[in-house]
Amino acid sequence: MKQETLLSKEKLRSSVLKACKKVAPAWPLENMVAVNPFLGMTDQRFEAVAQEMDAMGMQMTMPTSFYLSKLESGEISLDDLHQVLKSHRQEIEVTKWLRDAQIDAFSDESDRSLILSELAGSTGEKDWKRFMVNRVSSWAGSYFDKGQATWQSYIDKKEMFASWRAEAVIDRTPDFTGLKGFRKQVIELPEDSFSAIDQCLSHLPSLNDEELDVYFHGLLRSVNGWASYVAYLDWERKLAGQEEVFLQQFLAVLVSWDVCLSLSLRHDQNRRLFKDRLSQVSRSLSSQQTNKSLAARLILQEAYEKSAQRKLLFKFKQRSTSKPKTNSRPLAQAIFCIDVRSEVFRRNLELANPEIETIGFAGFFGFPINHLPVGHNKAETQCPVLLKPGLTVGDSMSNKDHLAQVTNRRRLSRQIAYTWKLFKSGAVSCFSFVSPLGISFLPKLFSDTFGWTRPVPDPKTHGLSKKEQQDLEVDLRKSGDFGISLDEQLALAKGALTAMSLTDNFAKYVLIVGHGSTSVNNPQATGLDCGACGGHAGDVNAKVAAIVLNNPEVRRLLSQEGIVIPEDTRFVAGLHDTTTDEVAFFGLQHMLPEASGEIEQIKKAFETAGGLSRNERSSRFSERGAKDIAFRSRDWSQVRPEWGLAGCSAFVVAERKHTEALNLEGKSFLHSYDWKKDKEFNVLEQIMTAPMIVTSWINLQYYGSSVDNHTLGAGNKTLHNVTAGLGVIEGSSGDLRQGLAWQSVHDGTDYQHQPLRLNVIIQAPQEAMRQVLVKHPEVRQLFDNNWVKLLSMNDEGQVVSEYTTDSQWSEVSAV
Repeated sequence: MKQETLLSKEKLRSSVLKACKKVAPAWPLENMVAVNPFLGMTDQRFEAVAQEMDAMGMQMTMPTSFYLSKLESGEISLDDLHQVLKSHRQEIEVTKWLRDAQIDAFSDESDRSLILSELAGSTGEKDWKRFMVNRVSSWAGSYFDKGQATWQSYIDKKEMFASWRAEAVIDRTPDFTGLKGFRKQVIELPEDSFSAIDQCLSHLPSLNDEELDVYFHGLLRSVNGWASYVAYLDWERKLAGQEEVFLQQFLAVLVSWDVCLSLSLRHDQNRRLFKDRLSQVSRSLSSQQTNKSLAARLILQEAYEKSAQRKLLFKFKQRSTSKPKTNSRPLAQAIFCIDVRSEVFRRNLELANPEIETIGFAGFFGFPINHLPVGHNKAETQCPVLLKPGLTVGDSMSNKDHLAQVTNRRRLSRQIAYTWKLFKSGAVSCFSFVSPLGISFLPKLFSDTFGWTRPVPDPKTHGLSKKEQQDLEVDLRKSGDFGISLDEQLALAKGALTAMSLTDNFAKYVLIVGHGSTSVNNPQATGLDCGACGGHAGDVNAKVAAIVLNNPEVRRLLSQEGIVIPEDTRFVAGLHDTTTDEVAFFGLQHMLPEASGEIEQIKKAFETAGGLSRNERSSRFSERGAKDIAFRSRDWSQVRPEWGLAGCSAFVVAERKHTEALNLEGKSFLHSYDWKKDKEFNVLEQIMTAPMIVTSWINLQYYGSSVDNHTLGAGNKTLHNVTAGLGVIEGSSGDLRQGLAWQSVHDGTDYQHQPLRLNVIIQAPQEAMRQVLVKHPEVRQLFDNNWVKLLSMNDEGQVVSEYTTDSQWSEVSAV
C-alpha cells in the first residue's frame, strides 16, 4: 500500500529534526559525562514527557509499589499526598484515592508497539525487533569502532547511510533467519538518506505530521543507546560550528531496516495496524490524556518529593548557629569541587581543624583548558562539556633530557601493550599464548585477586615512576598553540576568584583540591571522576590555577583590579581520591623550610578528615573501616568501588556559614556564593547557566537510571562487555547501554539513589534570579516545566519561598 504522493522535503526534514532533537547525547567511556537523558525534551512539561516516554515503553516514575512502601515507612506522609491531590484539584479522600491507584496499577496493559518490527514480533513468530536491534548494533559497533576490533570492517567508512546500505546488500544474515527478500528491498533504496526515508514511507499508509513524529521517535528509542552515541557525535559537530547530520543518517538506517523487514515478511495487515496505533498515540499525546496508572504515579512522585523537600528545609530551620567569624586570618582555605562527595570531606575537614575554611566551586576551578599528557598525541578536554576550551597546556620537567626519555618510554610502552594485546587476541596466536604462557600468569592472578597489584596499569601514571610523577609539572609557557599568555592568565585568575567570592581575606595557604577516583576492571571508571568535566580528574586544572595565582606578575595586575593577594599567600594544588578519601598535594617540595610546621598541621587535618569520611561512607557498604574502603579501589571483582554521586538531590548556592553546621549526608552540591559581592549579578548568572545546569544533568541521569534502568541505565554491570572501545553492551549482543549500571544506584537490597528531582536553593534576591530566568529561557524551562525546583534562601540562612511558574514565588514550610 503506497501513499499517493511522496512527502515534501520540508515536511520530512522537519519531522526528522524534531525526532532527533529528543535524543540526548551519550559520551563514550573514555570521557563519560553525566547527562540528562531527557535533555532534548525539557521545553515540555515533565508530565507531558512522562506520557510520551510511557508510549515508547519507557518509564519516568517508579512503580506504584515503591511509593506505597514509602507511605508505609513514613517517608511519604498522607498530609503531603493530600496537599498534592488538592493542588491537582482532586477533592477525594486520600485512602480511597490510594485504593483506586492500586487498582489502576494493574489495569494498564496497553500494547506499546509503535514500530513495524515490534508488531511483526508480536505474532509470536520471532522477536523481529530484537533481531533488528542486534543487527543494527553489530553494524554500528563496526562502523564507529575506535580501535578495539582487530579486524576492521571492509566497507569504506563514507557517509553513514551509504556505508550501511553497502554492507546490508551483501549481508546474508537476514536470509538465514527468514527475511528472504530483505536484501532485495535494500538494493532498491537510494544512497541518499533522506531519499531513502521518503521511499520507505511511500510503502506505508499515509501518516500525518503527529503520527510521523511518533514513529520516528519510537524508532530512535528502539535503539536508544546507539542513537544517544550518534547524538553525541552531532553535539561535537555543533560545538565545532558544523551541521548536525549524523543522527538524521542513523534514523534513515532504522527506517530502512524497519520497513524493509516488514516488506520482506509481507505483513500488510501489520502496516494497517501500525497506522491505527500511531493515530491512537498521537491523539492521546496531543490531547494530553494521561492513562490512569501513570497519572497516579506522577502524583505519588510529587508527594514523595514534597516530603523529601520538607525534611531538607527542616535541616536549615533547625541548624545550630555556627561560631561567629572573627577577623583573624584563617590558617588555610581549601577549595573543593561542588561534587556531593566533597560535602562529606569538607564537613569533616572543618571539624578536624576549625582554622581551615572550605569553599565550593566548579571542579575545573574556572580554568577551561585542553591538556596534553606527556607521551600522548591527543589533548584531553579538562572542563565541562558545555564549554569549549581555547587554551592547551602540556607537561614539562626541569630536566629536558629526562622529559624526552619519559616521553619516548611512555609511547614505547603503549606500542608494546598494543602489540601484546594483538598477540593475545589474534585468531591463531591466542592458542599459543594460552598453552605455553598461561601458567606463568598464575602469580599475577593471585596478587591481583588479593589487591596487591593492579590487573592493568593505571593509564594516568603508566610509564612514570613515583619520583617522575612528583617532578612532572604543567607547562604554561606560550609557544604557538600551546601555553597561556599573561593577559589570558590575568583574565582567568580574575574570573575564577570573583566567581568563588574569594577576593579578600586570603589565608596563608589556599589549597585548590581537584577530585578523581580509583577503581580497576571498571569500564565506567571515568563516570566516577568529575561528572561534568568529560570524565577527567581535576588535578591538572588545580595545578594550572596554582601556577597562575602564584605568578607575581599576575598578582601585580590583579591588585590593579582591586584583588590584593598577600605576598605570603601560597596556592597549592591537590587531588582528592573520592574512592579512598585520600588527598595528595603537589609542589610541597618547593615550600620554604619555615613553612614545614604549618604544612604538617594542614596535612594532619586532611588525614583526620579522610579517616572520618571513610568511616562515614563505609556505613553505606557492608564493610566497616578504612582498610576495606581502600581495598575496594584495587578489587577487580568489585562492582561498587564507591557510590559516586548517588543520592544527589540538592544544590545549595550560598555562603558557607549557612551550611557548615549541617550534615547534608553527601547528597548536596555546595557552591560558595556571596551575592553582596556580586554587584551586577554576573556571577549569579554564571552559576545558574553553568554549574546549575551541570548538577541538573547529573541529578536527572541518576534519576533516569533509577526509575528505568532497563532503557535509561546500563543494566547489570557483571554482564557488561566493552564494544567498539566506546561503550558497553549487556551480554553478547543488544543495544549500546547508556546511563549508569544498576549497581551504581542499588546495593542489592535497596536504592542508594532515591529518585528525586533536584532542589536548587540560592541565597540571592528573588528579583536577581528572575532577571537571569528572563534572559535565559532555556534555563527558565527547567523550572517552569517541573524538571528542577528553585527555592530562595534569605540572608539568615532560612529557605523561605519556592519558584512556581511565570516568575511567581510561593511560601514554603519545613513543618
